[in-house]
Amino acid sequence: MGSDGRRPTGGVGRDVRGSGTRGRATSSSRTKAAPALPGYILLAAFAALYLGVWVEWPFPVWVHALYLVAGVVTFVVYAVDKRAAGTGRRRVSENTLHLLAVVGGWPAALIAQQMLRHKTAKRSFRAVFWVTAAVNVAGFVLLTTPVVGALAG
Repeated sequence: MGSDGRRPTGGVGRDVRGSGTRGRATSSSRTKAAPALPGYILLAAFAALYLGVWVEWPFPVWVHALYLVAGVVTFVVYAVDKRAAGTGRRRVSENTLHLLAVVGGWPAALIAQQMLRHKTAKRSFRAVFWVTAAVNVAGFVLLTTPVVGALAG
């Protein structure tokens, strides 16, 4: 028995669901997860922008394919990383997750973060994630609209 009258746990804590947390932060030491609603609002705004641009200035089919493939790959990589985090296996680097986001996987990354409850509490990761999303959206606008011509002209 410990000095507080409870049996020592051998370094294994229990989270709300009762699963072991050896080597991981417990819920009391994590920062609060980011709320989902603002991200979903921004996702809806991007979907409206994407559709609006496509209607006004149709862009090549490879752009659709890029977002689709990047999204599927990104979601799968997030799921693999979440599983690795739970089993103590080698993790996917944050740089890889950010690279996938910047090439067009950020909408799927946002969905994966919320569905899988993964990478929602680490503020530094979230800050860089939103920068990668903004860079992707800016690149999308510059490459698919006449903005570049208007800026050059």
